[in-house]
Amino acid sequence: MKKTLYLKILLGYFIFGFFGFVVVATFVFNMTFEQLKREKADALYREAMLIANTYASDLYNSETSLDSVKKQLDTLDTYLSATLWIINPSGRLVLDSSSPVNIENEIVIENFDPTITEGSYYTIGTFFDTFDQQMLSVFAPITSSYKVKGYVVIHAPLDEIQKSCDSLLNISYILLVILFLLSLIILIFFTEMVYLPLRKITEATEQYASGNMHYEFQVDSEDEIGYLAATLSYMASEIARSEDDQKKFVANVSHDFRSPLTSIKGYLEAMLDGTIPPEMHEKYLNIVLNETERLTKLTNSLLMLNNLNTKGMLLDRTDFDLNQIIRSTAVSFEGTCRQKTIAIELVLTGDTMYVNADMGKIQQVFYNLLDNAIKFSHNDSVIKIETNEKNNKVYISVKDSGIGIPKEDLKLVWDRFYKSDASRGKDKKGTGLGLSITREIIHAHGEHINVISTEGVGSEFIFSLAKSSEGDDED
Repeated sequence: MKKTLYLKILLGYFIFGFFGFVVVATFVFNMTFEQLKREKADALYREAMLIANTYASDLYNSETSLDSVKKQLDTLDTYLSATLWIINPSGRLVLDSSSPVNIENEIVIENFDPTITEGSYYTIGTFFDTFDQQMLSVFAPITSSYKVKGYVVIHAPLDEIQKSCDSLLNISYILLVILFLLSLIILIFFTEMVYLPLRKITEATEQYASGNMHYEFQVDSEDEIGYLAATLSYMASEIARSEDDQKKFVANVSHDFRSPLTSIKGYLEAMLDGTIPPEMHEKYLNIVLNETERLTKLTNSLLMLNNLNTKGMLLDRTDFDLNQIIRSTAVSFEGTCRQKTIAIELVLTGDTMYVNADMGKIQQVFYNLLDNAIKFSHNDSVIKIETNEKNNKVYISVKDSGIGIPKEDLKLVWDRFYKSDASRGKDKKGTGLGLSITREIIHAHGEHINVISTEGVGSEFIFSLAKSSEGDDED
């Protein structure tokens, strides 16, 4: 049987109640009984000493009569609810508050021994088999001329002390029951605030473990349990999103590989079976070559993106002139820009601008951004590259006046294989990985890249790089 946390708590709760009653019934009872017994013995001993030093002493000194002392003992018997004796050291009973004075018939306590108290002033028992029940007997010596003439002995029934103890014990039981019931509040609080949320979290983890990453649950709590639930839910949503991205990634890779492979296979089969005449082979072989180059480019991009996503990626950081990289990258697109009559305007801060970064990867960032800008710009338009320096950072902007990006697609431009509907019409050769690679490179440098775009107006990509101190030293 599966033992849940709640069953363990309930078991602990009832064990607490059981042992609480055991403690009250044993330890508390014994301690209360002993305390009441000592208090009773102390009170009786004070009375016995008072009698021994007054009435009993006067009796042995012949300063008062036996009847007079008997009257005093009878009064104290009623007041103390106890039996008072005056007894000789030999064991002969002189006076008994529970019996009338009888001089003729002597009563002798057999085997009387005043040392029965063993160094104390009271004893528990039947007092040499005189009583048929347990008694608390207190001794007080009667002295005269430095000699013990007799003893004042007060006997109190032990069952009276027992009744007082039981009354106090009943109060303890009632308090224990009240505490036990009040502790139910803690159990209810634990159930509502801890167990039920934990149960929801447990059920959610079971769902996630079975592969249902889209399972939703909610814990309305602002403490650590609520934070745990929110974190778990966020983790599951991220895993679910990652799985969706993975499926989308596989689908996109399959699509982007299948298209050129289908073309290559179709053209080659057509050339082999004679559908395409020999004089047309060169044309279609060039098409096949272009498709293989597309596959090579796609493969290289995937490998690079995978390396960029690997933790601990090493960057070959150096101090280099950013302006020179921008100029050389812009020059590499001269032929493409001439075909579309597109101008590239450079607005650079200073003749040189040194940054600390991986020069090869930053050059690829510019290549990707410029390639996209040219690809989606209208003929006879201008692409503007601008740099600004602020707080030891260099901010670079690549702005075009092309078709722009739809508002609903702005958050998707960084996804792998993303292509907007407009770009699919314009760009049949693109892999959809350029911007993903660009963002990964910038993030690997610990920097950020953002996009501002309006559909039909154009797009602007802005990213930052750490400025190098080399340029400052030259100044």
